[in-house]
Amino acid sequence: MDGRRSGGAGKAIIALLIGTLVYYHCAYRNSTLLSLLSDVFIVLLCSLAILGLLFRQMNIQVPVDPLEWQISEDTANAIVAWLANTVGAAESVLRVAATGHDKRLFLKVILSLYLFSALGRFALGITVAYAGLCFFCLYMLANCSESFSSAVPWFFGRTNDISQVQDTIM
Repeated sequence: MDGRRSGGAGKAIIALLIGTLVYYHCAYRNSTLLSLLSDVFIVLLCSLAILGLLFRQMNIQVPVDPLEWQISEDTANAIVAWLANTVGAAESVLRVAATGHDKRLFLKVILSLYLFSALGRFALGITVAYAGLCFFCLYMLANCSESFSSAVPWFFGRTNDISQVQDTIM
């Protein structure tokens, strides 16, 4: 297995664990996202304080340079550009759908909004987000798994062997 496949599986598992913790905090404890962020920062601050005290007792010098914590200007510009492109694309799709010139797009947008509305009435928003995260993580794990990626073409009756394709055509 190459490094790219194992890295994707690790990212999927970490995202699923973090999503599970966020879902537990928000759905079962009935807490807000602000409460979750406060709890996370409290735990991080206390952990860093305990480590600092421990390192001081052991006479270990740990340089803390705040400049290392900053992101580059290119990274910040890339994040803002991605966000602007995403909002702009959504806005343009809604604008085209609202004009009514593209009837298929209009029906797709109306159907999607209706399904989201019905889903929002059926379940909490955090539950829907968590279910989406679970499906996304399963998708990432499936892409990383060699056995799954080789079983999908077999399941759907597709093959990569040219001779089998030519035999079925003739």
